[in-house]
Amino acid sequence: MLKLLLIKVDTMKLLNKTVKKEGTNMKKIFTTFAAIFTLLVIAPLSYAKDITNLDDLLSQLSEGKIAQSEQNIQRENEFELKVEKQDELLSSARNNRNNEVKTSNKLEKEFQQNEVDLGNQTEALNKRLGELKELFGVLQQVAGDTRSKFQTSVISAQIPDRDVFLNHFAQSMGSTSKLASIEEIERLWFELQREMTESGKVTRFKREVVLANGERVKKDIIRVGGFNLISEGKYLEYIDETGSVAELIRQPSSYYLDTSQALTNSKGETVAFALDPTGGSILSLLVQAPDLMERIEQGGTVGYVIIIIAIIGLFISAIRFVYLFLVGNKVNRQLKSETVSDDNPLGRVMLVKTKYAQANNETLELKLSESILKETPKLSSMLSLIKIISVVAPLIGLLGTVTGMINTFQAITLFGTGDPKLMAGGISQALVTTVLGLVAAIPMVFIHAFLHARSRNIINILQQESIGIIAERAEKGA
Repeated sequence: MLKLLLIKVDTMKLLNKTVKKEGTNMKKIFTTFAAIFTLLVIAPLSYAKDITNLDDLLSQLSEGKIAQSEQNIQRENEFELKVEKQDELLSSARNNRNNEVKTSNKLEKEFQQNEVDLGNQTEALNKRLGELKELFGVLQQVAGDTRSKFQTSVISAQIPDRDVFLNHFAQSMGSTSKLASIEEIERLWFELQREMTESGKVTRFKREVVLANGERVKKDIIRVGGFNLISEGKYLEYIDETGSVAELIRQPSSYYLDTSQALTNSKGETVAFALDPTGGSILSLLVQAPDLMERIEQGGTVGYVIIIIAIIGLFISAIRFVYLFLVGNKVNRQLKSETVSDDNPLGRVMLVKTKYAQANNETLELKLSESILKETPKLSSMLSLIKIISVVAPLIGLLGTVTGMINTFQAITLFGTGDPKLMAGGISQALVTTVLGLVAAIPMVFIHAFLHARSRNIINILQQESIGIIAERAEKGA
């Protein structure tokens, strides 16, 4: 144990001497290292030899002290060499930094001078160009406008990639001071001339078409100038984002489709065709216009009720029209016939004369009036219902109008008036139900008037014949 303490003390003194120039932190590090080194290395080695007396211990300590001194001197020399090397590296790094700073300052001055020279040269170039610069500016503007036109033109469906040159031409003239060459100017003029020429032609060509179900099929396409594309009687659209041609998912009304079908089937003769001079804007509006069924659906429940009532009224009117038509024909035949038949109202009225041949005139007149009164309900049956329908239908339409306006004002209360689409549903219901009510009522009014006149005509014939019978018998009695 004494040996270990002596070795530790001697080692600590040596390390303390070595690191005294390096400061407190370095001293602490070496102190800790010396303690660990003494315990793990030197101490075990000390016990390797047999110590029998104090002279052996003293001798062994002297030998260890000399060996450690030599090692420490060697370490000090190595450390000093490393410090000198680090100083050299630091000095070299500082020199490099100073050189880079000088280079940066030099380049900055050159850049500033180049900026001044470039400005002077640009100003001189602008002066030399004069009016020619305005010409190139116009060319750039025309190229940009033409490029935008070509991107949406249906002619690009037949002649693709026309905007590639114009895009490059406009960008090259806008981003640099490069002047347009004669070939580029001629190419721009050629593209403009070709666009105008193709706008006046009706051309047929083949191309892949995207159908409404997503299928891609190669079809014959007819291009009508720069206005429309059609195929097999259906309108197509050119999608400039993808460069594809697609069939309209929703086609316009049959009137316009008939004209496109006529153009598809034509063999060179002149046919009427509904084209869109705006290049698709009007066609898109026509496609969005709702058809008859969609209009009816906008009316909602009230609209369906009006339609049901109108159908019932038309059904009753048809039955009464057929009945009065047949009865009227039978009455007319009875007027022309001498033989009395009981298959018509007039015949049954005339049979009263035969049945009460012995009755006096007053009794016969009463019996004839009774017979006419029996026939009148059959002739005027259901006419009142038709009249009621003609009155109720517009009232139900008015109910739908009020309901629709209530929905509209509720939408305004909740969401304000910023988005008209929120109010469109209520307004559509209000207008459609009003229209449906009027459409149902107006025909019913005319039908009721016609059927009422028809039945009154037959009743008048019965009354005239009844009065004739009484007058004839009165003449004979006189």
